[in-house]
Amino acid sequence: MVFDFHRGRRLRRTPVMRDLVRETTLSPADLMMPYFVAENDDPDFKKPISSMPGQFQFSLKQLEMQVEEAVGNGLKSLILFGIPAEKDPEGTQAYAEDGIVQQAVRMIKGRWPALLVCTDVCLCEFTSHGHCGLIKDGNVLNDSTLELLARTALSHARAGADMVAPSDMMDGRVAAIRQRLEESGYEELPLMSYAVKYASAYYGPFREAAESAPQFGDRKTYQMDPGNAREGLREAAADVVEGADILMVKPAGPYQDIIRQVRDNFDLPVAAYQVSGEYSMIKAASQNGWVDEEAVVWESLIGLKRAGADLILTYFTEDVLKRMGNK
Repeated sequence: MVFDFHRGRRLRRTPVMRDLVRETTLSPADLMMPYFVAENDDPDFKKPISSMPGQFQFSLKQLEMQVEEAVGNGLKSLILFGIPAEKDPEGTQAYAEDGIVQQAVRMIKGRWPALLVCTDVCLCEFTSHGHCGLIKDGNVLNDSTLELLARTALSHARAGADMVAPSDMMDGRVAAIRQRLEESGYEELPLMSYAVKYASAYYGPFREAAESAPQFGDRKTYQMDPGNAREGLREAAADVVEGADILMVKPAGPYQDIIRQVRDNFDLPVAAYQVSGEYSMIKAASQNGWVDEEAVVWESLIGLKRAGADLILTYFTEDVLKRMGNK
């Protein structure tokens, strides 16, 4: 007897067969590891982040040791966030030539010249008020903040960064940074824009990690409303015109529809940031025995690739690289 129906199971019979026809895969080049480096005189400083199990604030020496292990497991790229010893209203340590991020860039590029080092360009970790820009009468100033962001990006470039990534969401910051870099001889330095960054509740654990919680108000006047999709395309289009080389969507998991829309509407590479809250939820569920962490992490990252992400920033990068090496 002949049955007239599709036998999809033919291509799922064995692991080798499933590997052969798999449409979406992950490689070490797809993953970027975020690190938090703290200005601390104690070389042994390694402070656990309570809301992000397995993540730490590192001294320069501890960061070097951590990156050394990750590079041995296949790490290709990383992004740096800095926590200064002292903060002020203008975030001056963000653009200081001897700032903690600048020191970390020099250290890493000195040891691993081929490792791609990206830097987060923002003021929130460096300001005493925790906002991403200058403050006047309780308001975050847009245009006067641009100069400080441009200075920050240039200081990172001079330290040896391979790429800068503005995350502040001030209007015009990509153009301001691009102009400053080109005027200073860094016309070939790529810029990864946090182009579509939502005012998300998923950032909570990060604010502990980076010590960047705003001391008043919130960031809803400069980060995007979670209900808006078309606005995200306008933000991305503006950054393309201003000179961005990679467009990022943040957070990642709850915004896979936005990742797909950015992928379908623009020719630039698309990055997705699996943020701290996404990481912490998976970790909490795993620690309670509710999910298989390895399987859920892998599935979540494959989902982001399938949605259209070319690059994924994730705190699971080190763990995934270890598993890749064991396969």
